[in-house]
Amino acid sequence: MSNYSVKIKSSSKELSTKERIRAKDLSDCVKLDKEISEDGEGIIIYPESYIVLEVHNEKSKNNPDYNNYVINDKDGTRYATGSESFWRAFSDIWDEITDAISDGEVEEWGIKAYKLPSKNYDGKTFITCSII
Repeated sequence: MSNYSVKIKSSSKELSTKERIRAKDLSDCVKLDKEISEDGEGIIIYPESYIVLEVHNEKSKNNPDYNNYVINDKDGTRYATGSESFWRAFSDIWDEITDAISDGEVEEWGIKAYKLPSKNYDGKTFITCSII
């Protein structure tokens, strides 16, 4: 078994072979943890689709098996994070918006991704998002 492997766990849309190969390469993604400042300013993303990647990395310090989440912006930018708190907030928003769109309610939307102070770990932050 390889020391490092990536599999597509799920996607919001059907992917071509080229898109599946590209999805597993995060080298050109904007990393949310590095892009978002600690001041709460955040960044605005207009999601077009998402991909959940299942990663196995034996060199990981904590857990060798984890997920990465890739949000594809309408402008072509790809944002990546391993943040479970971000993913919970994003997937709740995505599910409700896509239900509304399928019911005929069409409205432009986006998300603001930002950091908040952790209540559990003094001096630490976590990534989350809100609809805009």
